[in-house]
Amino acid sequence: MTAPALDVDALLDDRDVRILVCCGSGGVGKTTTAAALAVRAAERGRDVVVLTIDPARRLAQSMGLSELDNSPRAVEGVDTSAGGSLQAMMLDMKRTFDEIVLDHSDPVRAKQILENPFYQSLSSSMAGTQEYMAMEKLGQLRRTDQWDLIVVDTPPSRSALDFLDAPKRLGSFLDGRVIKILAAPAKAGSRGMFKVVSAGFNIVTSVVTKVIGAQLLKDVAAFIAALDTMFGGFRERADATYKLLKNPETRFLVVAAPEPDALREASYFVERLSDERMPLAGLVLNRVHRSTAGALTASRSLAAAEDLEADGDGSAGQTVAAGLLRLHADRMNLIAREERLTGRFTGAHPGVAIGAVQALAGDVHDLDALRAIGGDLAFAP
Repeated sequence: MTAPALDVDALLDDRDVRILVCCGSGGVGKTTTAAALAVRAAERGRDVVVLTIDPARRLAQSMGLSELDNSPRAVEGVDTSAGGSLQAMMLDMKRTFDEIVLDHSDPVRAKQILENPFYQSLSSSMAGTQEYMAMEKLGQLRRTDQWDLIVVDTPPSRSALDFLDAPKRLGSFLDGRVIKILAAPAKAGSRGMFKVVSAGFNIVTSVVTKVIGAQLLKDVAAFIAALDTMFGGFRERADATYKLLKNPETRFLVVAAPEPDALREASYFVERLSDERMPLAGLVLNRVHRSTAGALTASRSLAAAEDLEADGDGSAGQTVAAGLLRLHADRMNLIAREERLTGRFTGAHPGVAIGAVQALAGDVHDLDALRAIGGDLAFAP
């Protein structure tokens, strides 16, 4: 079964598409794909910002920038003759969290939160914070209405589903019983932060204190007390961004490589997007090996190599030729394997459009390489 072709240029040229989310498992080329699509869109006339959450900083290097941070920076060297522009930025998880605190609380409360030891740990290392802050930053960028296309490189999470789950996990965290218990002393007013408000609370806090320590418990409770008035805002923005992802102006591109684990994760993500009724544009398959027209099959290459080795005179030339034939056979077997894996995906998801990018000999580190990837993806058969 042949999958429909992904029309990348039609996607990038569609002015109704305002957000393009590149998602998939780690190590499949999401960052490179996002960057290549952003460059191509900008050079076709779109005003683009690309947001990466990749800690390896490859995006900055490929765009000729010495560094990226939490503020958009113009990318030099992009052809703007069609009227487009390109800016790039890298999510700073802690700085984004700090911005939320400063924007949604008074100076005294903000100072209490920012200086709280538990907050300092939460804002830089707690599991799931990165995914939620990526959602926050996406919402911020869209609300400014400064760009007509936002390209998002999702976090390199253990699971590709973490990005979609972040708002719901935050809501569960804020509504959880432990949070409510820890917040209870703060709501007890003059009775004091840690004055016992009930026998049940005393039992719980005694257990928690033994597990995490009295000082950390105090830090957590103080943090929750200071942040309590912001909880509703977190939920509202998380819900708004989640709705934004389901909006027709958003498109998802699932990025994978022709490997079993990557395609299995891509399959899960396609199914999840379908379940959530989120708009899927298609699958980008990176690092694909292609054969040339009329190339020898693997079996014929091996047969020819064996004939040379059996009937030849053992010269260096024949040895090299036989070795090259065997290498060609290996490549043809690899191509056949990738085609089988892709065929399984297509069989399970026959309506998903696929675009392929040929495997490169080296790393991507400049705009020309990104242009080449964008062109390969746009014109791939």
